[in-house]
Amino acid sequence: MTGRALPAALPAVVAAVVAAVLAVAGTAVPARADAPRDWEVAALRLPEAHRTAQGDGVLVAVLDSGVVAKHPALGGRVTTGPDFIGGGARPGRSYWGEHGTAMASDVLKVAPKARVLSVRVLWDREDPARKRALKMTKDAQSDKAAHALANGIRYAVGKGAKVISMSLGTDEWAILSGYEEDTAAAVDYAVSKGVTILASTGNGGSTDPLEVDANNQVSYPAAYPGVIGVGALGPDGRRTDFSQVHTYTTIAAPGIDIYSARNTGGYASIDGTSPACALAAGVVALALSRNPKLTPGQIRAILTRTARHPAGGNDPFVGFGRIDAAAVVAAAGSPGKPAIKAVPYKGKKYFGNGPTDAPMTHPPIDTEYLAIGGGAGAAGLLLLFVAFLLFRRPRKA
Repeated sequence: MTGRALPAALPAVVAAVVAAVLAVAGTAVPARADAPRDWEVAALRLPEAHRTAQGDGVLVAVLDSGVVAKHPALGGRVTTGPDFIGGGARPGRSYWGEHGTAMASDVLKVAPKARVLSVRVLWDREDPARKRALKMTKDAQSDKAAHALANGIRYAVGKGAKVISMSLGTDEWAILSGYEEDTAAAVDYAVSKGVTILASTGNGGSTDPLEVDANNQVSYPAAYPGVIGVGALGPDGRRTDFSQVHTYTTIAAPGIDIYSARNTGGYASIDGTSPACALAAGVVALALSRNPKLTPGQIRAILTRTARHPAGGNDPFVGFGRIDAAAVVAAAGSPGKPAIKAVPYKGKKYFGNGPTDAPMTHPPIDTEYLAIGGGAGAAGLLLLFVAFLLFRRPRKA
């Protein structure tokens, strides 16, 4: 993904690769006691939710590294869309669909009767294309990768997806902030068409000063207005030590030891805000199967109103708290109407087709929260500065 904060010397592909890095990095966190298998089922109250809704008739687009549709966990419920990022990898390779297959299975674990549209927009960790891209070569492939996410969002909308799940994000370092004009426009377009978009908040929230990613910089696409940012919780109901701390965290979902499908067969336990996002997307599918007329603003209101709130109502650690699937489905039957905010304009009532919801934005973060992981971020920037000075020193012939 490209970013307006990128130095001119860095090509667009660098930030595009970062999305893949963060998504896959969500599977590696510090050692800790294992959680009970499928603990997220009880934590989300899925048995109660499934008595009323199971995702019937809802298409969820999983924008990721591809999905191995024949995996038994997917039950023939996956349609494969285009490969927008390219790079040469094909299904059957160990580095094709590793992350995406896991995310698709997590969506269907929550919404077993939904359908998944797989749209490939990023590379898995071991994909040779990702490694080539890190060399910052400017070519047709890099241009394709730079626009993969925006193109994937628009494609999903065109194919009738009502939910878009993006378990990906940009690099935590500010130098690769990842804001893209075309992706921001694609998000706006999707929301205007009544599509609910969710994204993982990022895995740079560690409080360990030795963690190189512990700096809590803004991560896109979670930080775009209109996107529901999903953080990760452990079995104790608290934020996991890696889950990003920022005000774009809207809600939180289980993100530790989530048993998910493997692209090579079988299952594996994974961690990260990535599975948390996929599980939350499944909950949205449940709500839409109960009430297909729900708008993105209504869904956001339901998620935040019914979540198990932290003290004070919400905070940058877990947003409005742990998502409650049973409460979400119950509330979907009578969502209420989102208010449209007035604008100082004397012409036509609305531009274009008119707004579908009240505008959705993220509040600014309180500076005290930036201390979470901030020490590592400052140290990293200091090291970069020192390296720059050393590089500029005259060398002996």
